[in-house]
Amino acid sequence: MNTATVSTGPVRDFVGYGQSIPKVQWPNGANIAINLVVNYEEGSEYSFDRDGENDVHVESSYNFPGDVRDLSRESMYEYGSRAGIWRLMRLFDELDVPCTFYACADAFEKNPEVAKYARTAGYDLLSHGLRWNEVWRYSREEERNNIRLAIESFERTWGERPRAWYCRYGPSVNTRELVVEEGGFVYDSDAYNDDLPYYVPVGEHQQLVIPYSLTYNDLKGSTSPAEFSDYITRAFDELWHEGENGYPKMMSIGLHPRVVGQAARTNALRQFIEHAQQKGKVWFTRRIDIANHWLEHHPAS
Repeated sequence: MNTATVSTGPVRDFVGYGQSIPKVQWPNGANIAINLVVNYEEGSEYSFDRDGENDVHVESSYNFPGDVRDLSRESMYEYGSRAGIWRLMRLFDELDVPCTFYACADAFEKNPEVAKYARTAGYDLLSHGLRWNEVWRYSREEERNNIRLAIESFERTWGERPRAWYCRYGPSVNTRELVVEEGGFVYDSDAYNDDLPYYVPVGEHQQLVIPYSLTYNDLKGSTSPAEFSDYITRAFDELWHEGENGYPKMMSIGLHPRVVGQAARTNALRQFIEHAQQKGKVWFTRRIDIANHWLEHHPAS
């Protein structure tokens, strides 16, 4: 065993709440808080004309050579901003459920109408970065600068600065410190390690973390709408049962307009939302509302 290895960044926590799970009381006695997360990334992903590489997070198993621009993959991203996002917005309007926008600043610059509509609809904004790229590629100063550029961009397109932060997949070892240093952020979601919010020390500051999930995410698993619906419905039923027995939790569902914005998967999402609404004792809510509820009822010690 190499005992000389020294890690940097946050200290890992394998215990969390353990058996001492907080006694949570969501509004109106809900057994579960559900946050629908729209990952709006289209136009901010890696692209050959900007970065010399093609992004791969679309439904295609065909790979162009690394030195060739893939116009088909680019058009699959475009579907999300041209058609998929509006299908999702119509669904949320119809079923009267809110969502949270995990938005990349550059994506809103490409289609500011989406930002305008989402804010007018009352959705909340979490910064998904300046672009949909990996921040661990940056130096600390490059990452700090991109955080500030993202804030400035959102102030132009959304009309106000974001109050939360989440990176593409994973943060760098500097991200949380930089988010705290920048100030103005209520929480971050750069973690996947719990079903409830919690605090972590960052210097003298207790940072609120609202964990996210890649498990309940439309980018995971097969292309089957039925499988996606079954997976998140089973999770909801179990978490609802835990809440009924005194341990309410939260559930984050990750949605991408280029994926779940396809009609078949939108139908699967519709079935899930309707199932949850019929079950009752459910709080469909924005992420900022979960954060504010936690700050009020479970303040940092």
